[in-house]
Amino acid sequence: MAHTAEQHQSGTETAPGTGSLQGPDVRVWLNGRIVTADEARLPHLTHAFHYGLAAFEGIRSYQQRPGQGAIFRLREHIKRLLDSAHIATIDAGLRFTLDELCSACVETLKANRLDAAYLRPVVYIGEGAMGIGARDNPIHVMIAAWKWGAYLGEEGLQRGIKAKISAFQRPGHATVMSKAKINGQYVNSIMAKREAMACGADEAILVNEQGYIAEASGENLFMVQQGRLVTPPLGMNILAGITRATILQVARDLGVETVERMFARDELYCAEEVFLTGTAAEVTPVREVDGRRIGAGSRGPLTEQLQRRYFETVLGREARYASWLTPYSI
Repeated sequence: MAHTAEQHQSGTETAPGTGSLQGPDVRVWLNGRIVTADEARLPHLTHAFHYGLAAFEGIRSYQQRPGQGAIFRLREHIKRLLDSAHIATIDAGLRFTLDELCSACVETLKANRLDAAYLRPVVYIGEGAMGIGARDNPIHVMIAAWKWGAYLGEEGLQRGIKAKISAFQRPGHATVMSKAKINGQYVNSIMAKREAMACGADEAILVNEQGYIAEASGENLFMVQQGRLVTPPLGMNILAGITRATILQVARDLGVETVERMFARDELYCAEEVFLTGTAAEVTPVREVDGRRIGAGSRGPLTEQLQRRYFETVLGREARYASWLTPYSI
């Protein structure tokens, strides 16, 4: 195989699921200029810190060769960031365009000399009025970058992880804006993840209010059933994942039948394969759910094929998907 999880190289100097943004040489893009990490520290009365109204993205760049990287689906991520800010009603004070924010992401990577990294842009309400409304507070934009390897561990990419159906539900359409990455909405996912880890699992899977599988704490979910790739539909209260869309496109290009429909946990238990997708998690197999073995209890053949094609794509080895990459040099 040209590239597999065993040869994963998004770059890591930290433990799985953690990141580092410290040190005198770390640079952050803040409101149009590169500053030190100390200069980017939040004032203690920053509104978003107290109330959670902010929009964010997670974006990865991958090393193509030493000193040269490429950001995966940058424009799609920044478009979703702007959509999230619009949904969160914090776009009126946002003075940067999509093109300017894309350029800022590249500038941040270059300033930190990172040819493989995780990018975190955030649009947030700054200091000022402390009431919940605070419509006149300034809107700030920050972009950070750091080395972050396999979110659920290198072993998880190869062998698969253990998951648990959470006691926490995915909030319904009338409760949260599920198509937006709004910071405060992730408290529910954090509680689900912490619960799963406390029970010895690696990740939580959340159902919706009707009991149908929605998504994991920070990833979309797929299962393989009779050779078909099945995932919850976008009409449900799930995030419209960019990695999700990527895998659906890649699967169709490989001739794999794809189905978007609702299903409950009992179908998941009996699936031939299960895997999670997301910018951080990439394509991570699930070998066990609620103590029940999934398929053979290891990474399945279709999961491995899609995972391999995904890594080949982000590493610039699939010419048909070259338009998904934004190259840069450090």
